Amino acid sequence: KKQKFAGIVFGALIVEDIVAILLMVLLSTIAVSQQFSGIELMESIFKLAFFLILWFLAGIFFIPTLLKKTKGLLTEETTLIVSLALCLMMVILATAAGFSPALGAFIMGSIIAETTKAEQIEHLIKPVKDLFGAVFFVSVGMLINLETLQEYALPVAIITVVTIFGKTIATMLGAIISGQPLKQSVQAGMSLAQIGEFSFIIATLGMTLGVTSGFLYPIVVAVSAITTFTTPFFIKNSLQVYNKLKIIIPKKWEDRLDNYSANTQSIQKTNHWKKYISGIVSHIIIHTVIIAGIVFAGISLVSLANGPFTYYT
Repeated sequence: KKQKFAGIVFGALIVEDIVAILLMVLLSTIAVSQQFSGIELMESIFKLAFFLILWFLAGIFFIPTLLKKTKGLLTEETTLIVSLALCLMMVILATAAGFSPALGAFIMGSIIAETTKAEQIEHLIKPVKDLFGAVFFVSVGMLINLETLQEYALPVAIITVVTIFGKTIATMLGAIISGQPLKQSVQAGMSLAQIGEFSFIIATLGMTLGVTSGFLYPIVVAVSAITTFTTPFFIKNSLQVYNKLKIIIPKKWEDRLDNYSANTQSIQKTNHWKKYISGIVSHIIIHTVIIAGIVFAGISLVSLANGPFTYYT
């Protein structure tokens, strides 16, 4: 974790998880509607952005205040129960809004991680996380059909090779373009040559919605297992690959990459007008979402209040 490339790797993994969640939401919408409509897709994106901003605002202002006010009442057991309840509550809200349960859990986890009790909650929740993690991976292993893997050994091998080399090269080029030195770019690329557990969730979602075949899931699991196994060896040998690559690359190219990296990292000044305009736009968006959320909540309460009366009359 003390290596310079570790920050790039962690940042890329977080972005991957966020993009995977967005893909789950969008692909679910497309699968249910059975058509690719640009208008519906834009509506889903705006709806997702609206609820994300609304949930995060509620988490920033409501949950820290709740934990602070109930500080004297929260024992370790109560804190654990409250944390799990908040997570499940956000899962219910995300499901009711038409999104994936994984999105709700991710949002609440991100919100709780920014509170003052984050370390205590992380310590208390660890046994629960380990328990469900064990159940998850054991159930994943039980779903692997060895006969299916033997039958589709060629697709597994092809996807594994494409994943390893494709993600390594793509991550390395992306890091170079962003201004990272060649050494850190190679290390980051070889550290991300695998697919994660979100691939299981996306494959399961496709099977549940009936848009993918059943053989896809064991293939995804097999590729994930193989690439997860090979990643530590790639990380260990990344410096050797960098040294060999440094010998192969012409000196002119290496100097240009070094100059590009140095010039990119030296750009730290931001235009004051850009900061001012971005601040105004962010405030407008936040206040618009808050007002719209209050209006929608009021309409929902009024409709619930008028429902029994309307039925009675």
